[in-house]
Amino acid sequence: MTDQQPPASPEGKPSVLVRFDTFAAMLGDRRPAVFLDYDGTLTPIVERPDLAVLDESVRAVIRRLAGLCPVAVVSGRDLEDVARHVGIDDLIYAGSHGFDIRGPGLRTQIGEEYLGDLDAAEADLLRRLHGVEGALVERKRFAIAIHTRRVVPDRKALVGDTVRDVAAAFPTLRVTGGKEIHELRPNVPWDKGKAVLSLLDTLGLAGPETLPLYLGDDETDEDAFRALAARGEGRGFGIRVMDPPAPSAAGWSLKDPAEAGAFLDRLAVWLAKG
Repeated sequence: MTDQQPPASPEGKPSVLVRFDTFAAMLGDRRPAVFLDYDGTLTPIVERPDLAVLDESVRAVIRRLAGLCPVAVVSGRDLEDVARHVGIDDLIYAGSHGFDIRGPGLRTQIGEEYLGDLDAAEADLLRRLHGVEGALVERKRFAIAIHTRRVVPDRKALVGDTVRDVAAAFPTLRVTGGKEIHELRPNVPWDKGKAVLSLLDTLGLAGPETLPLYLGDDETDEDAFRALAARGEGRGFGIRVMDPPAPSAAGWSLKDPAEAGAFLDRLAVWLAKG
């Protein structure tokens, strides 16, 4: 029996769940290395970061998968925060978009010299956004996230303008964005994509016997999709969790976190049989 054809989309990103047999054939006898975003990928996007709780069934799938292949969680969240939410020991965690990495026998931090400027920018943002109802300034060790999901629509632009004004006073920081979020990060050439490539080298996974996969849903995950695509055809795949479809450097898609969990489960079953 052959897989049914993927649902059509203007961006032409086939569903890796619908076309799993095709995906498995491309994987062949290589071992996958799985990199996972958290918010919007493993859990639905919610109003407040603390409400994004990982379902126990998905946690069990990730734990099982980690016994079969390398698994890392690469998140915009603070490292300790995402590690606490995932709650699985001995995984590799890359927090703050890869600026803070920890795993068994592994510890890397990028941009410690920028912490003072992040402190000062945080204080300025808290002062200037104090009167904007719903605006949430979340300090991470290597970034500041400004959440706008609970801000009324006609004040969201004000929040964005304020973030850019604050960033202009700190040339050592840069502004990035995502779904209902602005972020200030150290202004250095480092992102999720470079973190993934660094981990592949550090963990000895850069060779042809390994196929890296990255699951993510947001603009910051596109850095990882592009980094894997740049390794060459068939040497790494991005899987964008998105509904509706959107332009992406990923080659595959999934509709939502429920489908992401189903794909990881099917991958674990397939690896266990092999």
